[in-house]
Amino acid sequence: MSRTVQITFDCADPNALAGFWNEALGYRYDSPPPGFATWDEALDHFGVPEEDRNNASASVDPDGKGPRLWFQKVPEGKVAKNRLHLDVRAAPGLEGDDRMAALEAECERLMAVGATRLRRFEPEPPMSSGYIVMQDPEGNEFCLD
Repeated sequence: MSRTVQITFDCADPNALAGFWNEALGYRYDSPPPGFATWDEALDHFGVPEEDRNNASASVDPDGKGPRLWFQKVPEGKVAKNRLHLDVRAAPGLEGDDRMAALEAECERLMAVGATRLRRFEPEPPMSSGYIVMQDPEGNEFCLD
């Protein structure tokens, strides 16, 4: 039996981090529950206080192919390297200089919306085609691959 996967991020600012990943992946915020035009309308109806409205957020692939991303507020900050990270496939089918140029362009775009560049790894055939290690705005590592 096949299962779907949701990827969960512990974070300080769920809505902002969801916005970053929406930009990085071409995702969008999850729709409000049926019968509500906006999340604010739904949260008003459910009696959620204003101060609790950024306790969680979710992002979805508009094409319905990728996993749902869930962002939940936690009190502690990130203190160590991720044991799991996302590889953002930013240069599929490209090799050599063309691949690295595409990764550099995506790196620049993501830095403009809050990412941090950590390190570039040059191509080392046959094991690696080259990639760039980055961090999202809350310090979660990911790779442009």
